[in-house]
Amino acid sequence: MPKKRYEITEDQEKALQRAYRQTTDAATRTRYQAVILYTQGYPVDEICQITGCHRTSLMEWCRKYRQQSVAGLTDHRGGPHRAKLSAVQLDDLRQKLALYTPHDLFGPAPHTRSGQHWTVEDLARAIQQWYGLIWKSRSAYHRVFARCGFTYQRTEKVYKSRREGAVADFEALVEKN
Repeated sequence: MPKKRYEITEDQEKALQRAYRQTTDAATRTRYQAVILYTQGYPVDEICQITGCHRTSLMEWCRKYRQQSVAGLTDHRGGPHRAKLSAVQLDDLRQKLALYTPHDLFGPAPHTRSGQHWTVEDLARAIQQWYGLIWKSRSAYHRVFARCGFTYQRTEKVYKSRREGAVADFEALVEKN
């Protein structure tokens, strides 16, 4: 059984090659490359191996190219984890996080007892207050912390059941004996 061949005109191929050379976006460039290889008659498995795409993605890209030409292959992703804060807002947030503590903003109601250190919960509350934004996952707030130059700090291991007064009395007793 002969394979179906998807053919394009010479002008379409030139336009596709030109778009491939001019783009700087890696995902879009991969789409262009995959469609070019497909139109040149390369086997689907080989195209998937060369570009690292899945067969269904390749077929989707070819369908979009048939319908919308080169414009159909540009990257239009904007999923739930896209950047919700602009670069200006992120810079503003970086300055505010350095300037204020959670205690300064929320008074006696920050997430930590002292209110001196930022937590994910305090950051979420501040971003909602300043920018009106909410993310569903904690990891999104961790990424915001990282983009603002904050590092993760582990808490000290303090046992809540330990009574400091009783420990001091015991140590004093041991020293006397």
